[in-house]
Amino acid sequence: MKYLTLGDAGMRGAVVYQLVAAMVIAQAGAAVQAPVFQPLLADPKEPRFFAGYLWARSPRLASRLGTVGFGETIGLLRGRDWQLGIAAGVFSEFNMQSSTTDLLNTDYLVGLPLTYRRGSLATRLRVYHQSSHLGDEYMVHTNARRIDLTFQAVELLVARETSRWRVYGGGDYVFAHSPADLKPAVLHGGLEFRQPGSLVRLGRMAAGRFVAGLDVKSMQDRSWQVGWSMVTGLELGDPLADPRSAWRWSVLVKAYSGPAPYGEFFRDYVSSLGVGVGFTL
Repeated sequence: MKYLTLGDAGMRGAVVYQLVAAMVIAQAGAAVQAPVFQPLLADPKEPRFFAGYLWARSPRLASRLGTVGFGETIGLLRGRDWQLGIAAGVFSEFNMQSSTTDLLNTDYLVGLPLTYRRGSLATRLRVYHQSSHLGDEYMVHTNARRIDLTFQAVELLVARETSRWRVYGGGDYVFAHSPADLKPAVLHGGLEFRQPGSLVRLGRMAAGRFVAGLDVKSMQDRSWQVGWSMVTGLELGDPLADPRSAWRWSVLVKAYSGPAPYGEFFRDYVSSLGVGVGFTL
């Protein structure tokens, strides 16, 4: 029998909040400035709206996963070459093999990114909080015990962009955390390609371009084991607008190998391949 717990209600409340925020932003003016630091294309924990279906190999996760994310980075204050914003995201995974599609894990992320651009170089300094929670139905069906995974961290990334390519690098440092033995350092880098022109065109409705991204994280807590996240596919947007500042849909093939990017399972190794759709405001 399906039932609703306080934890599930809290998760749904956060999801509803993100959806309402998205609608408000979408109605806020016709001219939207491009972000100083573009969202990372292949980072599994970049706040965005998406849904995906994955075939996975893992010691505890299901072999077929549904993944969803609700989030966005919103500018609060902006100067000529800098911006202070707020970033929030909710990320959840579901067991698609279960008749009740049990919720496996939910991660909540909120942060304050300060971004700066000078020429082709862009920098993001972000202080953020993440907390993770096992799904109640998963705990009931497997007798799993929850790990209290909660941490505060600071992130620094520097990116160099051209008309086609972006390369970025930096890392995170966790300065407050539970469990107590969580090691603090993460190295983070990546490479992205975006076709400058259009691969397909749907009249005046949308233009589509080829995109691809590789995001790499090496974690001290896993003896510097590397997590590889790769995406490629089609990005659709307004053909008359700057593609960096307008709405964008994406249809992507996704692959991952490394320490699980799913909160409560962070010390498991997972590999996956799947497809997803996303939306960026």
